[in-house]
Amino acid sequence: MRHEIPHARPGQVIGLLGGSFDPAHAGHVHITKVALRRFGLDRIWWLVSPGNPLKARGPAPMADRIARARAMIRDPRVTVTDFEAQAGTRYTAQTIAALQAAYPGVRFVWLMGADNLVQFDRWQDWQQIMARVPVGVLARPGQNLPARASRAARIFHAARIKGNASRTLAMAAAPAWCFVNAPLMDISSSAIRARGGWGATLAQGADAGLPGKGQEG
Repeated sequence: MRHEIPHARPGQVIGLLGGSFDPAHAGHVHITKVALRRFGLDRIWWLVSPGNPLKARGPAPMADRIARARAMIRDPRVTVTDFEAQAGTRYTAQTIAALQAAYPGVRFVWLMGADNLVQFDRWQDWQQIMARVPVGVLARPGQNLPARASRAARIFHAARIKGNASRTLAMAAAPAWCFVNAPLMDISSSAIRARGGWGATLAQGADAGLPGKGQEG
């Protein structure tokens, strides 16, 4: 099933939260609200990916994941989209390039958890991502110190914006990244799948938790 691509106008600042959302859960909702506030974003798009190149197991059907994501998030500032599937992109660097071509004048910020910063240098063309858009990194349980010591953090040390200046990130010229703390809750899509909890995620509500895994890139 094809879904309409989101609408955006030049000058808007849009955060991009990518991942398989298999399934979306209350943690994704919480981290989205934190990012809207801390990074001064106008909108956030949940980019539901066809699959994660770093994961051997394929995700649930796209239509199911999008339906679950839309049931989890009830904020008019947030759009759930299968843009990657429509654009035919596999890696985040490709997706960002396609978005920038499709939405001239829109400022995009890539969002990810600290766990993804730890492995960011394994992503395809990860330095191109840093060169194209600012990156907002949000705390994850047990991953904050490893994230700050990661290869990506070391290489782009000079491009880091302090957390107390996080609202300047969106307007900063790339490369720029900012690590912000947030209330921590250890929840992930993989843990939900392991306990067969797809049906339980909706019952958690839309106001608690921290993000699950993002995508490879």
